[in-house]
Amino acid sequence: MELIESLISVDKKLPVPVYLQVANEVVCAIRKGYLKPGVALPGSRALASSLQVHRKTVVAAYAELDAQNWVEVLPRKGIFVAKNLPSIAPRALASTLHPVRFAAQTMYEVDDSRVICRDMFVAPPAGHMVFDNGSPDSRLAPLELMIREYRRLAAQKSGARFMSYGPEQGSANLRTELAKFFSETRGLHVSADHILITKGVQMALYLVAQVLLNKGDTVIVGDPGYAMANEVFEQAGAKIATVPVDEWGINLDAVEALCRKQEIRMLFVIPHHHQPTTVTLCAERRMRLLELARTYKFAIVEDDYDYDFHYSSSPILPLASADDHGCVIYVGSFCKTIAAGLRIGFIIAPLNLVAQATRLRRLIDRQGEQLLEEAMANLLRNGDIGRHLKKANKLYHERRDVLCRLLQERLGDEVEFDIPDGGFAIWMAYKNGVDRQRVAREAALMGLTIGSGCEHYHDPAVQHNHVRLGFASMDTRELEKAVGILARAIRKAGQD
Repeated sequence: MELIESLISVDKKLPVPVYLQVANEVVCAIRKGYLKPGVALPGSRALASSLQVHRKTVVAAYAELDAQNWVEVLPRKGIFVAKNLPSIAPRALASTLHPVRFAAQTMYEVDDSRVICRDMFVAPPAGHMVFDNGSPDSRLAPLELMIREYRRLAAQKSGARFMSYGPEQGSANLRTELAKFFSETRGLHVSADHILITKGVQMALYLVAQVLLNKGDTVIVGDPGYAMANEVFEQAGAKIATVPVDEWGINLDAVEALCRKQEIRMLFVIPHHHQPTTVTLCAERRMRLLELARTYKFAIVEDDYDYDFHYSSSPILPLASADDHGCVIYVGSFCKTIAAGLRIGFIIAPLNLVAQATRLRRLIDRQGEQLLEEAMANLLRNGDIGRHLKKANKLYHERRDVLCRLLQERLGDEVEFDIPDGGFAIWMAYKNGVDRQRVAREAALMGLTIGSGCEHYHDPAVQHNHVRLGFASMDTRELEKAVGILARAIRKAGQD
């Protein structure tokens, strides 16, 4: 009895029923080995007296423990800790009864600067509208088609194989279908062996950076640009060298000047709808960039995250489609084309790089989700993805036009922007000295989250007046409401 008294405590002030508190304490004692299998537990009357609770409370606690097979009730003998304890965790008896005991800090040193991440992307408050960075509308994702393929694959006699280990490089079927898809849509004539499946562009960039970059290597990026790519390169030990971005893309005179001064290991570029400015790298600069890569022997990492969404004309083919010398590493994903939660990305590169990236992927993630990859392969083969992209392209085109019209009608004197040829966002500048950060604060108070714009520059302190407004994830009604809030926030921010 003394052992039980020391192991069980109850607090009648807690919202959790006392009988569940008792049962939970007994389970904890069994799990920790204080109460061994076969040990007799005190009778309900004695334990109730010891804990100063009603006997029915202890009876209910023992009944709960018996139902979960933690104890055995032997008629005329008593209640004992079960000899064969549950092999899996029991259903929760209650919410946590005691404060968390696991340490918040390690006893050993952890270098807080080891992981390079500026933590600029904060989840918006619940219920807020969001002008995001340019994400697809998850409500448009072809969920029914995905579910259909999942069920069909899982129902096959050999369906269980998708729950086992698979190829680290990704589904052979998916890589084969992607090779066909990219040949038809992007002029990329590659084999399945040139493709590595990843869980999005971010993983693709990380693998490429870890395989290619050494400490002290220099990577050229456009500024403003994609901050999370810069952080991946810095995490690999590289130094970032920035070049300006104008209406025709990254400035190649600045790139060549850097190449003449120092050895360049890699250049990162988003030729279609540059992040964040939305400009497209012109054809002349594309050819010159390939020539520079061949001359100075640096790798080009081409992030083509939203190639499929063009609204004004046919897109220029990717850099990779014109590369015959093994300069370009082409990355992209379905996270942008379909839904952010659909974690399928890819690396397309020469075979030796794909082999090394696959080996590294094995170390950090082993493989992707086979069932998801096989389902995506079937949707590509059946033409479902192509049809979805056509429908989505039309809808996103309409949303772009709606946002641009609303901004011109309601805020023509306060903001300026160029209408993008494609993609999911616009790059907008505030006029008349309006403080972009104050606008963001005022909008947040009104229920609208807007980026401050500083997250797009390698130096967050750089002076500028731009923000990126994503339109694809909001429907027409939501866009009208969001622009209304933005208009009020700008006028509020402009008041003395």
